[in-house]
Amino acid sequence: MPQGDSNASSTQHAALATKTRRVPTPGKATILAIGKAFPSQIIPQECLVEGYIRDTKCVDAYIKEKLERKNTTVKTRYTVMSKEILDKYPELATEGSPTIKQKLEIANPAVVEMATKASLCCIKEWGRPAQDITHIVYVSSSEIRLPGGDLYLANELGLRSDVGRVMLYFLGCYGGVTGLRVAKDIAENNPGSRVLVTTSETTILGFRPPNKARPYDLVGAALFGDGAAAVIVGANPVVGQESPFMELSYAVQKFLPETHSVIDGRLSEEGINFKLGRDLPQKIEDNIEEFCRKLMAKSNVKEFNDLFWAVHPGGPAILNKLESTLKLSSEKLECSRKALMDYGNVSSNTIFYVMEYMREFLKDGAEEWGLGLAFGPGITFEGVLLRSL
Repeated sequence: MPQGDSNASSTQHAALATKTRRVPTPGKATILAIGKAFPSQIIPQECLVEGYIRDTKCVDAYIKEKLERKNTTVKTRYTVMSKEILDKYPELATEGSPTIKQKLEIANPAVVEMATKASLCCIKEWGRPAQDITHIVYVSSSEIRLPGGDLYLANELGLRSDVGRVMLYFLGCYGGVTGLRVAKDIAENNPGSRVLVTTSETTILGFRPPNKARPYDLVGAALFGDGAAAVIVGANPVVGQESPFMELSYAVQKFLPETHSVIDGRLSEEGINFKLGRDLPQKIEDNIEEFCRKLMAKSNVKEFNDLFWAVHPGGPAILNKLESTLKLSSEKLECSRKALMDYGNVSSNTIFYVMEYMREFLKDGAEEWGLGLAFGPGITFEGVLLRSL
């Protein structure tokens, strides 16, 4: 199997520099390729209220009005849920029905199908055989089974039977950045390794009719979407074969004590129920500057506006708080806002949609250093100091 040369020569560095604007740091993990995939059903946001009210047979005018007032900035989303599924499982639209079994029958194969498509797209861009993948980091909060989706994905892709597999389940929105941190550790401590990080999410487990007692259901209906993403991570890129575009320089995770109830998810016979505290944006605002400065300390950058920003767009309120707290210029979160607009909040996947937009943005010779950030249950902060190559 071709492997990265841990003692890359100056000639090799020069060759890589011709394909990238900057030379990768020897031994540091880099992102070598990226891919994404979505289910076939697309929902324009202007059709959201009519479709959701119809599908759930809701006759409550108050709920309809409240849903119409939700300003999420989302324009389009993709979803596994369809008329065909609701025709087959009408109980999904019935309040209080024990439907976890039916939801898993839909979700388990759907997340692997999307993960496989995203991974194949990523491998195609990478340009090397799938058999050269040495490790999988599989991230999802949308399936429950043993064995997990990591094994099904390895089989679908035809990977080696000795591929190292790591499953990260139910991390929520910060799972994609956690996947990068784990892949970075694997790549930097196993010379020549190539790590496939795949995230795949669907809102099927949380689908239910709206209820005044569950206001967060309306947020979910207006904000969240389905999809998958994949990246390949490796250190010491192979000259002439691989094209790294981003270096994972330093990674940090932090949880905020006594905030575990701010984002709360519980599994029941009906599926998964979420509750989101109204103080989430404020909790992030109160702690984000210190967290970002810890990451920045590993670079030579002192000012927030001298960085590029790849931030998981949990919602417009979180992005607005981040922008105002750190006094970021308006264009700094443009890639995050665009990903939210085009796909919605797709949980662990969304950071990779942001990074794909960021890759194009950085081709103009912009900033060298940046931050990749995501927030989720815990409250957990997950961050990576990034270097554009």
